Amino acid sequence: MEILPGDLQTYLDNHCDTEPEALQFINRETHLKVLKPNMLSGHYQGRVLSMISKMMQPKRILEIGTFTGYATICLAEGLTEDGIIHTIEVNGEMEEMLNQHFSLTTVEKKIKLHFGAAEHILPTLSTEVFDIVFIDADKKNNLLYFELILDKVRSGGIIIIDNVLWKGKVYGPEKDADTESFRKLNDSITVDTRVEKLILPVRDGILIIRKK
Repeated sequence: MEILPGDLQTYLDNHCDTEPEALQFINRETHLKVLKPNMLSGHYQGRVLSMISKMMQPKRILEIGTFTGYATICLAEGLTEDGIIHTIEVNGEMEEMLNQHFSLTTVEKKIKLHFGAAEHILPTLSTEVFDIVFIDADKKNNLLYFELILDKVRSGGIIIIDNVLWKGKVYGPEKDADTESFRKLNDSITVDTRVEKLILPVRDGILIIRKK
């Protein structure tokens, strides 16, 4: 779902760095072979994630929700030489595709793939301190994931939550459960004094949170 008008989004796509060849392939494969390909971050949002990561130069990244690995690779582009991204995917059937996709890149060895529910995987990462966290998984648990990982993020670290404008429904009249879940998330973080925050109207909205 794109919040911005199509002609503006096309202009933005045409005025950022070119989508790397491996990501072009993953983009095509996702649209050909995977249900709900619109869950893919895509070219422009991918370059946004890559830019944030390169600005932060993180040593440790956590991603909750790998999908087909597009955003994983974008985030990994900014890792330090010895950096690692831990990425958690609940669907074990994605393993073969993900391994293929990661093998196309120069960051394959920096990616640690975990399968299972995030709330079960996170305790196994208890010794890690993260510079960046990207949350893009089952939407009803966004606030839970935020609370679970906040103490694992260093001061000055960044948390990014995807889809927070939820097809524009969060500022409309809709009352369905998913929309209300996003309203609760956005409202809760807005008043959270432990963090600084803003929503960027990138694709379906990304919430950028900086831990104080």
